Amino acid sequence: MQIYRCFHTDRMRSNYVPWVILLTVMLFAAAVRLRLLAVPLERDEGEYAYAGQLILQGIPPYAQVYSMKMPGVYGMYALIMTVFGQTCGGIHLGLLVVNVAAILLMFLLGKKLFGQFAGVAAATAFALLSLGQRVFGIFAHTEHFVIFFVLSGILLLLRFIDCRRWPYLFGGALLLGLSFLMKQHAAVFILFAGLYLLYVELSRTRFMWKVSVTGYVLFFAGVLLPFAAACLVLWRLGVFEKFWFFTFSYSREYALNTSLLTGLANLKNMMLPILSSASLIWILAAVGLTALWWNNQIRQHRVFITGFLVFSFLAICPGLYFREHYFILLLPPAALLAGIGFTCLVNVFARSKSTLISRVAPVLLSVVVLLHTIYQQWDFFFTMVPAAVSYKIYYGNPFPESLEIAKFIKDRSSKDDYIAIIGSEPQIYFYSGRRSATGYIYTYPLMENQPYAVRMQKDMIREIEAARPKFLVFVNVNTSWLMQRNSEKMIFNWFKEYRQKYYQTVGIIDIPESGQTVYRWGSNATGYSPRSKSWLSVAQRKD
Repeated sequence: MQIYRCFHTDRMRSNYVPWVILLTVMLFAAAVRLRLLAVPLERDEGEYAYAGQLILQGIPPYAQVYSMKMPGVYGMYALIMTVFGQTCGGIHLGLLVVNVAAILLMFLLGKKLFGQFAGVAAATAFALLSLGQRVFGIFAHTEHFVIFFVLSGILLLLRFIDCRRWPYLFGGALLLGLSFLMKQHAAVFILFAGLYLLYVELSRTRFMWKVSVTGYVLFFAGVLLPFAAACLVLWRLGVFEKFWFFTFSYSREYALNTSLLTGLANLKNMMLPILSSASLIWILAAVGLTALWWNNQIRQHRVFITGFLVFSFLAICPGLYFREHYFILLLPPAALLAGIGFTCLVNVFARSKSTLISRVAPVLLSVVVLLHTIYQQWDFFFTMVPAAVSYKIYYGNPFPESLEIAKFIKDRSSKDDYIAIIGSEPQIYFYSGRRSATGYIYTYPLMENQPYAVRMQKDMIREIEAARPKFLVFVNVNTSWLMQRNSEKMIFNWFKEYRQKYYQTVGIIDIPESGQTVYRWGSNATGYSPRSKSWLSVAQRKD
């Protein structure tokens, strides 16, 4: 269906124009990402990169990395690093490919539902939103991979609805199953797809039980196959028990650790900056949302769009943390609504008898939306250097400093040496190419008010003492711990005594609130007292 009737061949002159616009959008997104390839990895990226690095060395997930993240993202990182290299640039280049593919999928989805013009508008909105500073769009978070598989799966399922060919159903379900291996939140999209298929079947003039049952058997088989295969592989590798504990048992406690009142405050604090960072696109999305109820041509897809929006919102809700990058999961339906809103406004202009309004107004509207959105993030898109982007987005976190710390450790250790980071900075393991003395590459779980915290601290202490790491890195940065009022502090008492007995300080990294980071190495670190609240120390084993 083509809802933009004024884009006939006499005005568009050739059906290749939407593809030219789409290519331009892709090139713009790619150009910004290429300029920022060297942005230092943040913590999540560091975890995925380190786990992927271990996979490439033959070490399975969860053997030496304890995390509640699903194994699919580790596999994706291993694949990306195999193709593009084990560097920040290689990882972000892999994200570029995934994002450009998602932009194309958004175009195809919008085109299928509402026509080429709406597809281009939706793809453009998605490209700008998914690149945004406020959703941490340039970092290779799991949400980007979830969206790629979800959009691919939904397109195949919509194709199945049209032609009733079973391979499309099974293939779409399989892709949705892969999205769950990227992040648990993707289960919400699987639920949405299953319910929408049921709605379509019940809406048919002639309901056929046998065909519907066969379809649902194939759907559930496709959805479950990737997870079942992953469980089997992890069981054969001897890490299934740890996988299940961290991704389901512990993650359940993590998800229940936030009150509703705190969750609502989190939503408000995160949502408002995201909306304001691309305000005109979100206004168009609001117009598109209203159009679902007053535009007869769009109404036939009202159930799909409304369901997609509601379930996408539910996908960002688990745990009520509402991290900035969670909102990437909300961008596809928002982009579709923006595409709908834009085409509806253009149709209003098209009804005018004035040639100036009918032809110039749509172009002017598109230019205003694009330029205003780009202008709002001009420095981010065009002028800020990679290190400055990291400081701007993750102010106070030692992500650029991790490169220098890793270089110091790498130059003074061998590949067989272990290191231990007392804090949550797994990117240092990846940069240095040195293995962690403990599977607890994050110390967040140790500080949470959850029943496993004390056990985790004891396990981390035991593993470090057994490995006798050559270097210890202590992170005195609040965001590397997120200590709570009732957090168990046993590990701090242990570390103070352990470091004093077996290690000597060889590095101090002082991160002031303003100004350049101070690095003190070797004898220059002796006796130096950090002047800021955020600092790291590097200690080398005496023997």
